[in-house]
Amino acid sequence: MESQLKNDIFQWDVANWSQSLTLWEKYGDEIKGKRCLALGERDGGLSLWLALKGSDVVASDLNGVTEQAKSLHTKYNVQNNIEYRAIDMLDIQYPDNTFDMVVFKSVLGALSTKQNQQKAIDEIYRVLKPGGLLLFAENAKGSFLHVFLRKYFTNWSTYWRYLSSSEDVALFSSFSNLEMDCYGFWGLFGRSEKQKNLLSVLDRFSNRMIPKKNRYILFGVAKK
Repeated sequence: MESQLKNDIFQWDVANWSQSLTLWEKYGDEIKGKRCLALGERDGGLSLWLALKGSDVVASDLNGVTEQAKSLHTKYNVQNNIEYRAIDMLDIQYPDNTFDMVVFKSVLGALSTKQNQQKAIDEIYRVLKPGGLLLFAENAKGSFLHVFLRKYFTNWSTYWRYLSSSEDVALFSSFSNLEMDCYGFWGLFGRSEKQKNLLSVLDRFSNRMIPKKNRYILFGVAKK
């Protein structure tokens, strides 16, 4: 995938968060012609990826997507494959078994509590068709150093609930199958995209040597 397209899809800390594609692309052939829901979209990156794969997409955010998202979709000429909605993932206003696929990136943490996160996952499960897929990428708790630095340098750390790769597998217990992996250690310490890109080189070489529980990005695919 060309770098500009990858930047438009993932939008920040691109080199590390785009590692989720190593798993997601295994299901790429299943996207074409399918009905998909992208949650927490804001600037429209994942809905762009789905539309370019040939799906019909509902791109949503709590208060609707930004104008930047719509401009991005027009840039790639996929706007006719996308509709825009304001959707609260705790109460998805669609009937049961509506979508073939649901995707989100970095939204569960904002729900603050495990109870709310479970409610959101249950809503996603409800609107997925039997055999449907949830593709997700989330901020993981990571190491004690990640926890410490977020506490002092991240504005939203007071309310954000970071996922644990071991403790939060239960969130997806309703699904028949779950594939999950973790990535990245150094990239989080970058204060700019340029710094994150440089640190991603270290991640590329050291990722396998770092225990999964100490990595800061959690991504996966769950099948209903």
